[in-house]
Amino acid sequence: MTPGELIRARRLAHGLSQKRLAIRAGTTQAALSRLEGDEVSPSAARLAAILLALGETLELGTEGLPHDLDPSHLSASRARSPAERVELAWAWDRFAGELARAGAEARAR
Repeated sequence: MTPGELIRARRLAHGLSQKRLAIRAGTTQAALSRLEGDEVSPSAARLAAILLALGETLELGTEGLPHDLDPSHLSASRARSPAERVELAWAWDRFAGELARAGAEARAR
C-alpha cells in the first residue's frame, strides 16, 4: 500500500472529505489530492501528521531477515585479514564473471 492509498483509505474510514482532512491537517485540498493520487510522496513526518489529524498514529517497524549463516564459516571469515577478505571477494567476482560468460555462450548456441 502506498502512502497515498493509506491516507485515502483512512480518510474514507473516518468519513471525511479531502477538504475537511486538509483543514484538520493544515494543508490544502489540492495538496491532499496530490498525496492521495501518489503524484507526490510525503515524508514520514508529514504522513504521521496527516494520520494524527485523523486521530491515528503511524507505526514503522523493522524485522530482521532470516539467515542461514554457518557459525564456523562466519568465525573463519572474521579471522581473515582485510587484505585476505578483499582477495577472496575479488576471486568470487572473477568466478561470477566466468559463470556469466559461460551462460551467455550456452544461450548463444
